[in-house]
Amino acid sequence: MKTWNAKTEEADRKWFVVDATGLRLGRLATHIANILRGKNLPTFTPNADAGGFVVVINSDKIEMTGDKWNTKKYYRHSRFFGSLKEKTAEQMKATDSEFIISEAVRGMLPVNKLSKSLIGKLKVYKGAEHPHAAQKPEAYVIKH
Repeated sequence: MKTWNAKTEEADRKWFVVDATGLRLGRLATHIANILRGKNLPTFTPNADAGGFVVVINSDKIEMTGDKWNTKKYYRHSRFFGSLKEKTAEQMKATDSEFIISEAVRGMLPVNKLSKSLIGKLKVYKGAEHPHAAQKPEAYVIKH
C-alpha cells in the first residue's frame, strides 16, 4: 500500500474571511497560519502548499493583552549607521495596522521556501470592505 501525499497543483483552495474585531493578536495569527498551511484539512502535507486564502478585515480593531501596546516594538533598519527606527505597537496601529497582523502570521509560518508563497495568500484590510467578493469567501469564525 502506498502513502498518498498532496501536491500543490491538486490543492482545492478556499477563501476565508476573518473579522479581527475584538480578537487577540496571537490567537488570530495561529488560526490564520493554520489555514494558510492547510493544517485544517485532512490532506495536510508539510512540504506542499495546499492551504487556502485568508482575507482579514477590521485589522485596526485587534486587541493585545497587558501593556503590549506600549512595550512591543517594531524595528526597521536601512543598513546605514544610525538608521535604526523603532515604533511601538500603538504607533503602528495608528499608521499601519495591516503590518501588525501580517508580521504576527509571518512569525508563525515555517522558515523555508514555502513561506513566501504562503504569506502571499494573506490579504489584510483596515476596514470592513475588501475587493475579494468575486472569490466568494466563506466566513471563518474564531471563538473568543
